Amino acid sequence: MSLRDSKGPAREPVVDVEEGHLPVMVEEVMAALSPAPGSFHIDATVGGGGHALRVLEAAMPHGRLLGIDADASAIARTSRRLERFGEAVVLRQAAFERLREVATEAGFSQVDGILFDLGLSSHQLADPSRSFSFRSDGPLDMRFDRADGKPASALVAEMDERDLMILLRRFGEEPHARRISQAIVTQRQAQPIDTGVRLAEVVAGSLPAQRRGRLRSHPATRVFQALRIAVNRELEQLPVALDAAVDLLRPGGRLAVLAYHSLEDRIVKRFVVTERRGCVCPPESPICMCGRAPRLAPLGRQPLRPSDAEVAANPRSRSARLRVAARLAA
Repeated sequence: MSLRDSKGPAREPVVDVEEGHLPVMVEEVMAALSPAPGSFHIDATVGGGGHALRVLEAAMPHGRLLGIDADASAIARTSRRLERFGEAVVLRQAAFERLREVATEAGFSQVDGILFDLGLSSHQLADPSRSFSFRSDGPLDMRFDRADGKPASALVAEMDERDLMILLRRFGEEPHARRISQAIVTQRQAQPIDTGVRLAEVVAGSLPAQRRGRLRSHPATRVFQALRIAVNRELEQLPVALDAAVDLLRPGGRLAVLAYHSLEDRIVKRFVVTERRGCVCPPESPICMCGRAPRLAPLGRQPLRPSDAEVAANPRSRSARLRVAARLAA
């Protein structure tokens, strides 16, 4: 049975009144994770806590949830928001590549469900101190954890033109990477590119007017994506975190991943395919020599997309793709 009946009536998006926030595909996520009283779950990217709140409500009584986020401000907000659940909630500030370590230390070594929501939260986009948005006139930082690594402004200021072009192509799939990288290198000599607005202006100004007019989104969207991915090492961390998640799931436990661009979704898709197959021996090998058993089975149609009603109510959900898999017995 599919996780969502595409022929049935569209569900109304769930509005998180307390935070003025719309958690993406929350009903589909709930169906995927199937939280029940007494169940244990991990939200590996807890963000604003919208999904965590719903999971905890379904897991009461006696259920527990571990929420992890690299962003200290997200942990602080979610701590206040989920305070009424008391000791049923454990929150930790950490990058999700540390999932195995953090979960084990917190007593979540075997759980019923794990969620990754790989998108930015509304709070992060609105934070003027980090310039996740090209509308921000604050420092060009883009780090989830501001105590770790270099800000995006350092990459923009220090990378040579060729390396910057490669970065924009690899992490942003930016078709105009060469033209944009040339403009950045030229413009930073006249004036530092150290705010979101300034970077957006340089990127937009590097493209002919007719090209800008044909774009469906802001010309700097892919550039901001590329820098954010590089600064936070997102694509490096994701396979590590997914592997840890499978080890932490009980047999029958559910893994749910919300991705928002093709790079992330491709990693998740390939990971699930590999774990479904099990064997990693070369195709030319006549028999399996690795002895690796399948660990995951995909559930339902892959990927699920938000309904038209949800996209209308929350345009940021339009690129979301949800993949779900169940842990097989060891």
